[in-house]
Amino acid sequence: MPHLHLEYTANLPELNADVALLRLNNALVASGQFAETDIKSRAVKVEHFRVGTGLGERAFVHVQLALLSGRSPEIKKQLGESLLTVIQELGPWPTGLSVQFSVETVDMDRGCYAKAILDN
Repeated sequence: MPHLHLEYTANLPELNADVALLRLNNALVASGQFAETDIKSRAVKVEHFRVGTGLGERAFVHVQLALLSGRSPEIKKQLGESLLTVIQELGPWPTGLSVQFSVETVDMDRGCYAKAILDN
């Protein structure tokens, strides 16, 4: 725990998903809320997308952070703001492109979450 999902549009060719995930994971570790080994992150480049209805070039970078329920709204807000700062700093961003950055923090029901670890 937590699970971090990064989605970004294919018209952001300079975005390096491996670097992005490492920076996002580091921000989560720095928060003091999670053990380094508990963070699971993944990235998906979105090939087919639309931002609004306009004809201009647009893009987005979105992070969903799924946490076990029980953290205060203040902690979740701090985590979201920290991750938003990280994704904004992932550029350079293409000139002439409107890029939207967003972070969503969601609770997973602690009572229904199951986890096992196999260390070979």
